[in-house]
Amino acid sequence: MTIQRDIKTSQDDLRTISTLVTDAIGQFGKLFQNEIDLAKAEFSDRVQKVTGAAALIAGGALLVMPAIVMVLFALSAALISAGWSQPLSYLSSAIFAGAIAGVLFAIGINRLDARNLAPRETIRQLEKDKDTVKGMVR
Repeated sequence: MTIQRDIKTSQDDLRTISTLVTDAIGQFGKLFQNEIDLAKAEFSDRVQKVTGAAALIAGGALLVMPAIVMVLFALSAALISAGWSQPLSYLSSAIFAGAIAGVLFAIGINRLDARNLAPRETIRQLEKDKDTVKGMVR
């Protein structure tokens, strides 16, 4: 009777192992789908940031021309009234307007930095999942 009981116990253990393997595969599938959903959400967030940065760059580029003209005229007129020569006052005005344009472009380009666009949360979660899978396999 012990042999038959051992055979029955072995068969029950095999069913249990196959159930565990099936459950583990199902869990891996759910985990993978969750990671895909997380990556989609992060990618969507990054696209919004890129779009916002591009809008700032476009706004800066659009406003730079009238700003340069207005600042050049106002500053040049003030400098000429103060006794500066016309060429020197125009050059000083152009340098001032160029500095403002440079600041706007720098802010927009800084927001497009690749390090800010990386899907950090997805990468962190994948690292945790990798560690979890390693623990389950052991």
